Amino acid sequence: MTEKLYLNNADLRSFEAIVTDVDESRIELDKTAFYATSGGQPHDTGHLLWENGAASVIDVRTVGEKIWHTLAGPIPAKGTRIEGEIDDERRRQMMRTHTAMHILCGVMWKKWKRVVTGGNMDALSGRMDFEMEEMSTDFGKEIEYLCNEEIAADRPIKVSFLARKDAIFDRDLIRTKINLVPESVKEIRIVDIVGLDKQADGGTHVSSTSQVGRMEVVKTESKGKGFKRIRFVVHD
Repeated sequence: MTEKLYLNNADLRSFEAIVTDVDESRIELDKTAFYATSGGQPHDTGHLLWENGAASVIDVRTVGEKIWHTLAGPIPAKGTRIEGEIDDERRRQMMRTHTAMHILCGVMWKKWKRVVTGGNMDALSGRMDFEMEEMSTDFGKEIEYLCNEEIAADRPIKVSFLARKDAIFDRDLIRTKINLVPESVKEIRIVDIVGLDKQADGGTHVSSTSQVGRMEVVKTESKGKGFKRIRFVVHD
């Protein structure tokens, strides 16, 4: 099983690893700093370098127990020692956007006690769905203001790990449906925006809210009875 280096260090941009499996244009590594598409967050991109070879990483996916890195270029043989380089601009944009989504979750719970039901993101844009009956005409502007207040507060963001048996009794985590994490997962990774939001999460984040930039709510819409959607973008 591939060791996920980004779980402990989202700022890591280069690493060394060994190719453990090859399948046509994709390879598996014994460890990786490349984030694989999951939880609404798209994959990283970057490059792999090895003796007498180099290739671009254009996709990263988890299939069963394997993390496959799809390459554009030559394919290194099994057993090859490689150096990986993450595209810093894309990773940073994903970190800022993912943290913005957690800020939005925190504001919705803190102000209205509304639970998130779904979401998706790309670099510097995202959308989140909430259990909510009605929205006022100025709801988007209010949400935008409150989110940017939390960004300006420069709240620290901490990552920790909890045993599953302890995590399922944490009241803050229960509201984010921690019970839906597969029982095979014995240790839960926690992302805590201190004083605002705490969630079980496997994605990459900045280390304080001020690093997000500025959030702009670009659209609010109804997605059926009792469900509302908020779309936003992130600016420098």
